[in-house]
Amino acid sequence: MKNFVVKTLANAGALAVAVWLLDKITLTGDSTGKKIGTLLVVALVFGLVNFLVKPIVKVLTFPLFVLSLGLITLVVNALMLLLTSWLADKLDLSFHVDGFWTAVLGGLIISVVSWALNVVLPDGDND
Repeated sequence: MKNFVVKTLANAGALAVAVWLLDKITLTGDSTGKKIGTLLVVALVFGLVNFLVKPIVKVLTFPLFVLSLGLITLVVNALMLLLTSWLADKLDLSFHVDGFWTAVLGGLIISVVSWALNVVLPDGDND
């Protein structure tokens, strides 16, 4: 359970960095508290998308992974971010990613920041 919370917080932090760095990834809200709450819910949605959908997409696109030497990962991450944006819209959350290339750059930023935060934050599995 602790590992789930840490991963969700890392995703929220990574999403916050992407929102801060890229103008076309937006998170709106009336107050800072509402933005943080929205960011946490979006991080949960993003985590679920990555847990449920990403493995299926990776299996289906395995030949492309081999042919592109793994560069297709950028496209898969972008698609997961776009799917998260679409789901956020359906859940009436104020998070939006505007366009594929923004999603590619956002996915790259989120991957790097999430990796760094997962290295720094304790995961609770060592107890």
